[in-house]
Amino acid sequence: MSARKTLFCWLTALTMLPGLALGGLDPVVEAHIAAEALQNAAKNLQQAENAKDRVEALTQTIRAYESGLAAMRGGLRAATIRERVLQLEFEGRHDQLSRLLGVLQTLERAATPMLLIHPSGAVGTARSGMMMSEVTPSLQRQAEVLRSQLEELHRLRELQMRAEEDLRIGLAGVQEARVALSQAVSDRTDLPKRLADDPVRTQILADSSASLTVFANGINTLPDETKGEEQEPFASTKGRLSLPVSGTVLRRFKEADAAGLRRPGLLLTARPLALVDSPTSATVRYSGPFLDYGNVVILEPEAGYLLIFAGLNQVYVELGQIVSADEPVGLLGGKQMGTQEFLIEASEGGGAIAQETLYIELREKGEPIDPEIWFAISDS
Repeated sequence: MSARKTLFCWLTALTMLPGLALGGLDPVVEAHIAAEALQNAAKNLQQAENAKDRVEALTQTIRAYESGLAAMRGGLRAATIRERVLQLEFEGRHDQLSRLLGVLQTLERAATPMLLIHPSGAVGTARSGMMMSEVTPSLQRQAEVLRSQLEELHRLRELQMRAEEDLRIGLAGVQEARVALSQAVSDRTDLPKRLADDPVRTQILADSSASLTVFANGINTLPDETKGEEQEPFASTKGRLSLPVSGTVLRRFKEADAAGLRRPGLLLTARPLALVDSPTSATVRYSGPFLDYGNVVILEPEAGYLLIFAGLNQVYVELGQIVSADEPVGLLGGKQMGTQEFLIEASEGGGAIAQETLYIELREKGEPIDPEIWFAISDS
């Protein structure tokens, strides 16, 4: 086979190589959006100092930081996956890409008339010209795909370099906001209260209860002598409540754990130091440590219902306080991760950083019911 015929065969084969279409959300765009969210959260933190309701302002700031960091984590994870896909594609097509580059360099160096001269004469030269006119556009398309992929790879690596500074500022900002929120909560003096409970009696009940069930049933026996304002019946919120923390379901109602234990509640996993909100307006019937559950908050959204959160590290509410929907009740435990830890965790996916857990029970007239029925939980 002549050298010219061999060259044409390779040109034809290269025109049949599949290009890599860029599908899905661009991780670079996603990371830029996340960076803007973190910048906006930083502005909110500055404005929260002079806000009329600092607790509400700081709560919104922390949520903005958490959303921005989650989006940044998603963008970095998508960028890492895309980079690996491109590298695998390059490795798998190494020989083909080398030949493509060789052909392009040959076409660039050689004079076009010399490439079209055929040994068989004018007819062969004409046919050669026709074949080249058909092959060249496809060859150009392959070159454009390769250039696009190389540019994308460069953008992904630039993103990972720029993200470090955005993350450093964002992680420092959310930690500052948490400290400020704790201070703002402790500074409050005008908390609306509803209960006439004796804190001493409540604490005695907590100390004498051998289980969360016994304690919750005992709470129901304590008097609630005051009446609050009219509000939406709690039963009508079924299926519409937001989860108290941004997380995922680890174990469902009465689902067995590794030891075979079945608890009448919902166990969520969430990021360290995640903010825990009240999903509905309610009265705080208990707030403090209980057995080995860590800090426990028991809310009463309506007479006959108790909503229990267990596993908090820090609590922001106190006995008898009236909380509104989305008001913070506490923080989960764990430690603030550093920038490098965040980058590694975002690149490697979940599991690199320890997750915290929040246990939720919902009781109606003393009996546990499935909390998942009340919450709008996405299967994704």
